[in-house]
Amino acid sequence: MTVLVDRRIERSRAAILSGATAVFLRNGYDGTSVDDIAREAGVAKRTVYNIFEDKEALFRETVSAAIEIAERFSAELSEETELMRDVAADLPRIARRLASAVLAGPVLDLRRLVVSESRRFPELAVEYRRRAPELVMRALSSALRKVGDSGKLRIDNADVAAEHFAFLIMGADLDRGMFSVAVGSERRIRERADAGTAVFLRAYAV
Repeated sequence: MTVLVDRRIERSRAAILSGATAVFLRNGYDGTSVDDIAREAGVAKRTVYNIFEDKEALFRETVSAAIEIAERFSAELSEETELMRDVAADLPRIARRLASAVLAGPVLDLRRLVVSESRRFPELAVEYRRRAPELVMRALSSALRKVGDSGKLRIDNADVAAEHFAFLIMGADLDRGMFSVAVGSERRIRERADAGTAVFLRAYAV
């Protein structure tokens, strides 16, 4: 019986977090109420309070869940870059995957939300920055350093090269997206990622 109760709680918790994410991204922190979250999650308001202390706790948990997803993506990206053999063929694929993950999913909305609430939750903004975008940049830097060591590209400073790569494949659209400007279709994202990778490969060619 205990197992059934625990599973029910876990299902409710997942539904509430999913609902909270949707409502926070849609309405912002101040524009969201626990009633809104309960309605979105399809649970009673009492259920929300039984699992989460208040709206602030829910917001923190929502951002933490997004950070964990970003960490898993960074780990997968690190594994993928470790397997790079043909830079000219492999780097465009990695660029497309990274640009699509950042620009086509909920990452932009979440980033805007965290930035907008950085005064209210300064430590949460710092944590998000450290464990999400900076983690991805460290993974790219590590991969490019190894590519440079192998002699396939001329990488003098891997950190700077990672910044160049990231900006070339998605930087302009990421900046537009931070101002709620639509970044375009998946096709545009792929084309910009391909074009940025081509420029990067020319700039860092041996």
